[in-house]
Amino acid sequence: MTDTDKKHTAAEIVKRGIGVSPGIAIGRVYKLDSASLDAPAFCYMDKSYTSLEIKRFKNALKESKRQLLNIKKRIIKNGMGTEHISIIDAHIMMLEDKTLIHDTVKLIKADMINAEWALKSVLKDLRNFFSRIDDAYLRERWSDIEHIGDRIIRNLMGKKHKGIGDIKGEVIVVSHDIAPTDTMQMVKGNVLAFLTDVGGKTSHTAIVARSLEIPAVVGIENISQIVNDGDIIIVDGTDGTISINYSEKTLKIYKERMIEYANYQKLYHIYKDLPAETTDGHKVKLMGNIEMLEELPPLIEHGAEGIGLYRTEFLYLNKRHLPSEDEHLKAYQDVVLRIAPKPVTLRTLDIGGDKFLSQMDLAEEINPAMGLRAIRFCLKKPDIFKTQLRAMLRASAFGRVRIMFPMISGLDELMTAKSLLEESKEELRKEGRHFDENIKIGVMIEVPSSAVIADVFAKEVDFFSIGTNDLLQYTLAIDRGNEHVAYLYKPLHPAVLRIIKGVVDAAHDAGIEVGVCGEMAGEPEYAMVLVGLSVDNLSMNAFSILKVKKMIRQVSYSEIRKIAKEVLKFRSVSDTDNFIKSKMEGYR
Repeated sequence: MTDTDKKHTAAEIVKRGIGVSPGIAIGRVYKLDSASLDAPAFCYMDKSYTSLEIKRFKNALKESKRQLLNIKKRIIKNGMGTEHISIIDAHIMMLEDKTLIHDTVKLIKADMINAEWALKSVLKDLRNFFSRIDDAYLRERWSDIEHIGDRIIRNLMGKKHKGIGDIKGEVIVVSHDIAPTDTMQMVKGNVLAFLTDVGGKTSHTAIVARSLEIPAVVGIENISQIVNDGDIIIVDGTDGTISINYSEKTLKIYKERMIEYANYQKLYHIYKDLPAETTDGHKVKLMGNIEMLEELPPLIEHGAEGIGLYRTEFLYLNKRHLPSEDEHLKAYQDVVLRIAPKPVTLRTLDIGGDKFLSQMDLAEEINPAMGLRAIRFCLKKPDIFKTQLRAMLRASAFGRVRIMFPMISGLDELMTAKSLLEESKEELRKEGRHFDENIKIGVMIEVPSSAVIADVFAKEVDFFSIGTNDLLQYTLAIDRGNEHVAYLYKPLHPAVLRIIKGVVDAAHDAGIEVGVCGEMAGEPEYAMVLVGLSVDNLSMNAFSILKVKKMIRQVSYSEIRKIAKEVLKFRSVSDTDNFIKSKMEGYR
């Protein structure tokens, strides 16, 4: 590509989306399935034709499965992204999901309609189901079902899938949406970056993009409609900006930024094998948050000292049946073995039954965030809980495992959870199964009641992990997803900082470790305050580890202790924010 390739025939356009994988790219557009799928409309048919329609639907399922198996074989053969195989396996399982198949067939029969419309109706119900989930991370699991539905409908329509394999040369891929199965076939170098109209930061497509280190911006609304094949554009995956019809001045700026970004990457990787240690010798453990195995390589690459939070909810989502003990064990064992000898903190189920267990006849709740979720649900369904606990215990035979209970709000809950854990241990002993007899047990401090009686909990567990995302929401009584009150979500609110200080003091008085696994941990300015408050470890996404480590290695513990002490005196968020910003100036 040369600069002369670019023809400036229109005004410069800057579009903004969600930057999900950092880096800058300048290149030609390659449009992949450039519009959302236009499936056939509602169509009545004679009853005698419904059996043929059902057969057509089942053939489309078979063809979809064949395509996914071929992708899986190709990825394994080429040795590319083998960590991502679990995503393909999950998509294949969705094709075999009884709810999806049964409900679609039932609709075809009952309403005597075409398969495309019946499937779209079932998918619409599933979308409504996921849209009610308050956790953004889990809500985005809907996108996998949408990608599977899209594949089935394409096969029903006999529409050829324009694949990543058709790409020649270096391009920026632009599409309405891209399935993770397509993303994982991208080859860095050929695909300079990719852009989509839809998507979110924690979708599997975004996770795969980050693991492959391909710059990506999603959620740009209509980018697939406003660029054409061959257009040359600039993509900044760090801040989510796209420049179209850019000027020479803009091009010069981004070329300089590309050089700066490359230097920045080299600088940060200098820190990879260095300890997160202040200039006066105080060490902080920097760990990673994951949901699936494919998130491990970037964590290892960025020097994580273990897994501070392994979310286990994916095992329950999108399934008709409850996961068996062996299914739990396989998932945990894979992670434990891959990260060994570093520790893994397994968090027990942290969502409500109404959000994922379609086979359970549970009433819909008015306010699920404060309802039957997390440990409350587990204690109400001890058989489901013990299946998970037994698998976690068995996984401890393969490495350093810790078990963490979420949303504990009172001592009775904690003691009941511990008694069920002891029951599980006794069962395993009788069965002659191996596990770590001294396995560490912790609680997430994420509701105000648990913070207030942290001194009570500290005598019963081996560690605390402060879940700042929920702690902020419950403490400040705000839903950060609500546009009317999201501005009140302030990590440096004096009330939040005083609560964290109280929890840290309670933990240390009892001689136990305390960490933070919420989003606060991954931002250097917040991490500075948390370390100053004497938090022992921070757990975050892979791409935050090196920037937080860089900050820690530039400061002295005595200095940030003084900063934290000053911060606790402020009465307003704005005063605290301004103070921390001024202190961060020298540590960027």
